[in-house]
Amino acid sequence: MKPLKVVKIGGKLIEDSAKFDEFLEDFKNLEGHKILVHGGGNMATQISEKLGYETKMVDGRRITDEDTVKVITMVYGGLINKNIVAKLQSMETNAIGLCGADGQSILSVKRPVKNIDYGFVGDIEKVNADFIGALLNDGVVPVFSAISCTKDGVLLNTNADSIASEIARAMSKSYETELYYCFEKQGVLADASDDESVIKEIDFLQYKTLVEKQVITDGMLPKLQNCFEALDQGVHKIHLGNHQSLKENTTHTKIIQ
Repeated sequence: MKPLKVVKIGGKLIEDSAKFDEFLEDFKNLEGHKILVHGGGNMATQISEKLGYETKMVDGRRITDEDTVKVITMVYGGLINKNIVAKLQSMETNAIGLCGADGQSILSVKRPVKNIDYGFVGDIEKVNADFIGALLNDGVVPVFSAISCTKDGVLLNTNADSIASEIARAMSKSYETELYYCFEKQGVLADASDDESVIKEIDFLQYKTLVEKQVITDGMLPKLQNCFEALDQGVHKIHLGNHQSLKENTTHTKIIQ
């Protein structure tokens, strides 16, 4: 099978213009087929405040009401997405900006209300691998924002980590797929106060032990859970670290079976 790299970039890297430009240069230099997925939560919060909309968060997750959907569509699907595409085009990388509505590429359902009503937040049901594969075969690099869509045409705020993982899983049936989570740290840290304490490899048993010892907490918990589910469903390799992790022989964390 042909290799494919699915890369998710975190919002903090996007906001650091120097590191972001370095990341895009490294992304451009990846050989073969590739897909980029991005979020942009902090920028959405800033623009919401300028528009006079209140940002509501519960356990670090955004409550997405009707006003917030408008903002994330403008910010994720517009401002951030098109800036990324424009920069890649300037680097002679033929990219196209997408959200889940385009080609029904990422279909989801509105998250059911349990203890908390998250509003217009999507849980992914299906990735249109044929549509994405056709773009790749035409030499186009898809750039996905963190927005999915229902069958009825409702746009939904959707976790970018989940989008990257679901795309990687869906494409692994036709490609040897590697998944990269790029954020501001070098990798998963054994000591949160020491940026050099990168754990270079983690398998599932190590993951369970690190969780029990509370080495892995907060936002890293669902990220790593996503990783192991992706490995179980056909993704070949998974890497976590800063923009340097896209290069060979760099210090970052590999998730292995």
